[in-house]
Amino acid sequence: MSKTGVHVGVGGWTFEPWRDSFYPKGLAHARELAYASRHLSAIEINGTYYSSFKPEHFRKWAAEAPDGFVFSLKASRFATNRKLLATAGDSIRRFVDSGPTEMGDKLGPIVWQFMPTKQFDAEDFEAFLTLLPAKEGSHVLRHVMDVRHPSFITPEYQALAKKFGVSTVFTDSDKYPSFDDPEGPVAYVRLMRSDASVATGYPPKDIAQWAERAKSLAAKRDTFVYFINGAKEKAPAAASALLDRLGWKPAADA
Repeated sequence: MSKTGVHVGVGGWTFEPWRDSFYPKGLAHARELAYASRHLSAIEINGTYYSSFKPEHFRKWAAEAPDGFVFSLKASRFATNRKLLATAGDSIRRFVDSGPTEMGDKLGPIVWQFMPTKQFDAEDFEAFLTLLPAKEGSHVLRHVMDVRHPSFITPEYQALAKKFGVSTVFTDSDKYPSFDDPEGPVAYVRLMRSDASVATGYPPKDIAQWAERAKSLAAKRDTFVYFINGAKEKAPAAASALLDRLGWKPAADA
């Protein structure tokens, strides 16, 4: 866990508008992860949702980040974007076998993101949850469900999540529904209302409120806050403002 008890970051580290704004002018593209991981305390890797990677990729990413830094991983879409989730076993195993545990203690939660059109089916979703491995070797895997259809906002879904020990994303967005305070071993917050007209994406008052909420969550469980989508160009500034409010200081550049 970070020194603040809260991990704060953005989605990915390669984004053209961040060059010469978040990233110093002239910084080599190959050094962007090293820089980002010293000025944020977490990153959610989205590429793993779209493509397959090999163990050497996970080892390389982890090696470039400092101690205490954590990566969340989006699991493969081939496991979640299907009519019957109960048939996802092979896709889940391929993702787990691709090497995420090579990150060691820099591996954070694995996020299983579902399409906004995917409705809650208790029997099928329970079958999916039974397929998720609790451990891989000696590494405990922490699973977070990013459910995006209103039908999931029900006690029956919450009961299943509790039964299987998985967490649920809290989403700050007009597009997707969310529980007010999802239960689970991990608090996982995705903030999606960044405003391009605000220097820090979220106004200072909102940053202050999120800092207090994050501290409250972190008093009970490992907490992750990501600034995702919205005005993506402002995501690093928003994350930096929240980290500053939490009293976190950047690491020395590598």
